[in-house]
Amino acid sequence: MGWLWFLIVGALAGWLAGLLTRGGGFGLLGDLVVGIIGGLLGGLLFDMLSIRAYGFLGALVMSTVGAVVLLVLIRVIKKA
Repeated sequence: MGWLWFLIVGALAGWLAGLLTRGGGFGLLGDLVVGIIGGLLGGLLFDMLSIRAYGFLGALVMSTVGAVVLLVLIRVIKKA
């Protein structure tokens, strides 16, 4: 059941990040990948800032923040 929640949070975080960065998203699979990588990046960033996220909502916020950072980095690299 843990993997299912991980995938759901990843997909939602990727989708939310696409909306927040004014992108159209990358489709379900792309949003899932962005959300999962964003979750890892968000976990790293939150840990560096000593911020703790608990429960489904905390995981969603952390993953979304990481996914937004990831999308901004991708767009900066694409422009270069």
